[in-house]
Amino acid sequence: MVEKLYDSETGCCKRFDPKPWDGKEIRMKDKLFLKDSLRCFLRMPIGFGSLMKRDMEMIAKAGALAEEPLMLYDCKGLFGADVLTHISKEVPGAKMVKVSGTFMAKVFEGPFKDTGKWVKEMQAYMKSKGKGMKKLYFFYTTCPACAKVYGKNYVVLLAQV
Repeated sequence: MVEKLYDSETGCCKRFDPKPWDGKEIRMKDKLFLKDSLRCFLRMPIGFGSLMKRDMEMIAKAGALAEEPLMLYDCKGLFGADVLTHISKEVPGAKMVKVSGTFMAKVFEGPFKDTGKWVKEMQAYMKSKGKGMKKLYFFYTTCPACAKVYGKNYVVLLAQV
């Protein structure tokens, strides 16, 4: 079991600062992630907590915890999603992927039920910047328990251009 992930107030998720993300262009070159798949029902994840616990235990055991946390959620439709967790090195027995590209980031705050509204706002934001969107990732900055402690539920939408 993972005792303490990060040096933070909760011992779990770090407090998130939206300033370096909101409205910024983010570039990634061969950023290494552990990739896992998740079943969904009408886009609602099933077993997300179990997946995160399993993946974080593998990452901790391998000593591959990244300095700065980044977890990308990639919705694959009504019944599935991929979860990409940034790691510092390869994790034995896990699927790895590298992500490269330029992304426009926009920070949202509020309950997860606002996700549809956030996607529409992101689409309008991208249009206002004159940019198309190849792919859209969700960066959930804290787990629900830490979001409750911090009093903010920040989610970053990353649109690949």
